[in-house]
Amino acid sequence: MGTVMGFLQGAVERLRRFAYAEKIAAGPRALRVGLALSGGFARGIAHIGVLKVLQTNQIPIHCIAGTSVGALVGAAYAAGVSLEEMERQAAATQFKDFARWTFSWMGLATNDRLEGYLRRYSEMTRFEQMKMPLAIAATDLSTGEAVYFTEGPVGPALRASCAYPGLFLPVEHQGRTLVDGFLAAPVPVDAARRLGADLVIAVYLEAGSVEKPRNMVDVIGRSFSIIQDHAHTDWRAKADVVIEPEVKNFVWDGFEKTREMIAAGETAARAALPGLRAALAAASARPASSAQL
Repeated sequence: MGTVMGFLQGAVERLRRFAYAEKIAAGPRALRVGLALSGGFARGIAHIGVLKVLQTNQIPIHCIAGTSVGALVGAAYAAGVSLEEMERQAAATQFKDFARWTFSWMGLATNDRLEGYLRRYSEMTRFEQMKMPLAIAATDLSTGEAVYFTEGPVGPALRASCAYPGLFLPVEHQGRTLVDGFLAAPVPVDAARRLGADLVIAVYLEAGSVEKPRNMVDVIGRSFSIIQDHAHTDWRAKADVVIEPEVKNFVWDGFEKTREMIAAGETAARAALPGLRAALAAASARPASSAQL
């Protein structure tokens, strides 16, 4: 009997040591940093400048969520495309590369070419292939709700997220009629949280103000800019750090200003670094039990 009890006590002790060692090896769950990128047409090129500064200063990004052009930049980054290549592509981009004019009562153009745009510099065309978790935000035109895509083909979700109302035709995908994500998720902080981010860096691009509209697209864009100025911005309270590049003076299709817009992103990101580092330190100091799972 004593031999049996000794064996059982030894087994329990070995089990305890194993469990304790496993706990030590695993350690606390690492802080997960998420990035939420807003829309802004060509002004979204400023996101590349923000990413450059974060990368240079070794600020880790574990997941990324994007709306409209923020979804395009986010998808490229999640696919592992270099920032240098993204900058080259941005400088060479023209409207015809991702859209074509068409006659329809639902919009002035279709962005169907955008579905294959990512294939120019990446073979990763599905969410499951990405090197980090990615979410793309769109708006359900019927319900007005934000829709977050995190699985399946990236192309249709990207098209939907960039389907600016009035300019581009709505996109039919997964039984929904979808338009630009900026209507319901201008800065998709919630999506980054859903991907498991403990700390979210939001990048917001304030809409430009054209003094005198040049065409119908400018009229549509300026109208939505006014709506955006008066919209509820609860995403700010949900973000830990907000970076706001100064891009108001750039027009929606000003791809030729790529270098200037990237510089604007870099300037804003550098200015935000002290606050960002403080937020990272504070989040890292929180008990593991408070981390968002």
